[in-house]
Amino acid sequence: MTRPGAGHNAQGWPHPADFAAPPTESDLERWAEADRAARPMRLARLRARMAAAGVDGYFGVRREHMRYLTGFAIAENEVASAGDSGKFLVTADDSVCLADSRYTIQATREAPDARIFDCYRALADRWPDLVAETGVHRVAVEGGFVPHATWERLAAAAPGVELVPVEDWVEADRQTKEPAELERVAAACAVADRALASLLPSIRPGVTEAELALDLEWRMRTGGAEALAFDVACLAGAEAALPHGSPAGHPVRRGAVLLFDFGAQVAGYRSDMTRTLFVGDPTERDLGVYEVVAASQGAAIAALEAAVAASRHGVPLPDGRSIDAISRSVIEADGRWPVFGHGLGHGIGLATHELPSLAPRAAETPLPSPTVFSVEPGIYLEGETGVRIEDLVILDAAAGRLEQITRFPSGVLIVGT
Repeated sequence: MTRPGAGHNAQGWPHPADFAAPPTESDLERWAEADRAARPMRLARLRARMAAAGVDGYFGVRREHMRYLTGFAIAENEVASAGDSGKFLVTADDSVCLADSRYTIQATREAPDARIFDCYRALADRWPDLVAETGVHRVAVEGGFVPHATWERLAAAAPGVELVPVEDWVEADRQTKEPAELERVAAACAVADRALASLLPSIRPGVTEAELALDLEWRMRTGGAEALAFDVACLAGAEAALPHGSPAGHPVRRGAVLLFDFGAQVAGYRSDMTRTLFVGDPTERDLGVYEVVAASQGAAIAALEAAVAASRHGVPLPDGRSIDAISRSVIEADGRWPVFGHGLGHGIGLATHELPSLAPRAAETPLPSPTVFSVEPGIYLEGETGVRIEDLVILDAAAGRLEQITRFPSGVLIVGT
């Protein structure tokens, strides 16, 4: 496995210069061209699945699927106001993007190979025209993301068209990443790595969670991120026991932990990392918790390394359940603290959470390859402390590669001194 090897400054901390520079305009153009070249094959895989299922249309509503298949990119913070813009219909020989007048110029630029269908908050009213123009009779629909009332209105609007609920068709395809997709996730990791390294001198007792979260966001946005992958979590002391807590006015205190969970977005693709730092010398209890969490993550990564090596000899990759169980077993064997209640990891790409899953109820099928996912065990003690360590890894069995692309060191790091 390729492990982080960041240098250090005079304080022994990682320095922003230890990590890759922000992407250049040339990088962005190269990635855009890679997407354009990949879309025909992406659509071909979906159409093959449609044919196998006996449907002649696929109606999608998720913004990341639209971008993946057509190039039309609705920002996540626009989804609520975009209305029907960002939905799409794929047939055997056509791709249609729904877009109202607010988005038609953008859609035409970003999805030149798709046909634009005007629809402004009138999906049910326009549905008969859409299915008539495309000639579909049996349409697969992303059922888990279409409200029941909307489903009923579509069915009533075109009773001659059968709606077939489907799940995970495009998700299953997206979990296997192309080289340019992996490059963008790694670039987003580097943006986040640099931002946290540059923030370290600003961490001191008395500064609040909210102040540090805003500072870290600014450093990512001015350091190569086009957006955040999600809102920054900065949690001090006992607040770190909230796995998805939000920063508030809690001050950083000497002798307590400080947990950051954050990610950047680069050319549509995201990163996700968690680091738990110590403000001043750690207590014996907190240091013990940290060491067990680190051992839990290390066991999972070692198992993945062994699995990649074995795959070169024809052994199937493990499923996400088994890797999750290996990580949990370390905390259970220690016996002092509760095991994390969330999954060990999740895929990442155009969405922060996507397939594959590493969790107790993950699919009992081999992990895909090549892919990228998080490994993020934690221990949370309500009212006391919390520790999580999260890194993204690329798994590419054919290349014999398990690479950690979160490069910020994950060892014990003391700040605020």
